[in-house]
Amino acid sequence: MTNTTNFSVRMDSNIKRQCEELYGELGMNLTTAINVFLRQSIRVGGIPFEVKKDRPNRETMTALLEAERIAKDTSVRRYPDVEEALLELKR
Repeated sequence: MTNTTNFSVRMDSNIKRQCEELYGELGMNLTTAINVFLRQSIRVGGIPFEVKKDRPNRETMTALLEAERIAKDTSVRRYPDVEEALLELKR
């Protein structure tokens, strides 16, 4: 018999439920899926998929750059609070 051990993992309950449904459709339980992940990690010598930060798309990058420009522009009108800005938009 294989030498086994238990370990405990904290995770978002919604993520757990979704994974249990997904892996159940694939014919395995969460324990088996985790073991597949760990074995594949050993096989490839690291995380078995690319891990990287999400990069904003072009539209988001354009908006971020515009926001930076506006924040630095002293000629742009400033408002003390959101309500004041909304009043200006209604005029």
